[in-house]
Amino acid sequence: MTVLYRTYRPSSWNDVVGQESIVDVLKETIKFKRISHAYLFSGSRGTGKTSVARILAKSLGTTDEDIYEIDAASNRGIDDIRELREHVSVSPFSSIYKVYIIDEVHMLSKDAWNALLKTLEEPPKHVIFILATTELNKVPDTIVSRCQTFSFKRPSREVVRAHISVIAKKEGYTLDVDGADLIALLGDGSFRDALGMLEKVISSSKDKKLSRSEVEVITGAPKAILINTFIQNVIAKNADGSLDVLARVEKAGISMTVFSALMLEKMRFILLLQHSPSSKKYLIERVSKDDMNYIEAEASKKAITPTILIALLEAVGQISRSQIETLPLELAVVNICA
Repeated sequence: MTVLYRTYRPSSWNDVVGQESIVDVLKETIKFKRISHAYLFSGSRGTGKTSVARILAKSLGTTDEDIYEIDAASNRGIDDIRELREHVSVSPFSSIYKVYIIDEVHMLSKDAWNALLKTLEEPPKHVIFILATTELNKVPDTIVSRCQTFSFKRPSREVVRAHISVIAKKEGYTLDVDGADLIALLGDGSFRDALGMLEKVISSSKDKKLSRSEVEVITGAPKAILINTFIQNVIAKNADGSLDVLARVEKAGISMTVFSALMLEKMRFILLLQHSPSSKKYLIERVSKDDMNYIEAEASKKAITPTILIALLEAVGQISRSQIETLPLELAVVNICA
């Protein structure tokens, strides 16, 4: 099976998803020939930085033999940059420009940064640098100031969900809305990670229909029944039942962060429907029929309060800082049910 993120990697401006404002600016830059000698693309993993870098290089008429991709994680030393400096002085083979795409540029050593700075200050007219990083704070200000900078935003779950649903269809599979939403959540704002999970689900599926339950089993995500049971016990102020669910989640090796995100979202939906019946139209587009029935049933009880959600929100915010991952939620449950 072909790796999905490579098969569907954007190869033209029209293929880029979720970065429309950046695409528009770069297209205008090329149209009016306001080409910079150095660009800096920053943003979290899987948001399209290197793909856009390649498209930009191609849009400038640069052929493959004049595009050089360098991984700064493995070419981070002063000698590597000195070699690059010698290389840039050579004219392109068959293009107007030679384009150097340096990925994970924040990994360069201090001496390498100083060497690169000299090249950025006085680059040959035929050279364009495109630097990409997931950690902009580690890039020296002297480098940033010499680049045209673009910040790649994390795509929303709606954007990722729609994207992977389209790709699943192209691969001949039907992915239900709830399954797509779970993959989008687990992808954590990364198209690449979401496509990796979709590929895993497809490779394990026995038919052409991909359901939420299949995604749960294959990715190790918490089953909906666990989340529903936890919510019901919290609403009923049943500490024993709520803590039992958390213990089962921990025993199963499920990420407490993922469990919490799914739990909070479902409780939010219940709260919305309690106070705004018109929100049903919005919710139907986001959840499965079974989940919608559950949300409506719980909303009719009008038992979820802002106080409960605030307590759980505060607990979830402490998970990453806690030595015991379940402890913040356990404490919140005890306080809510007291």
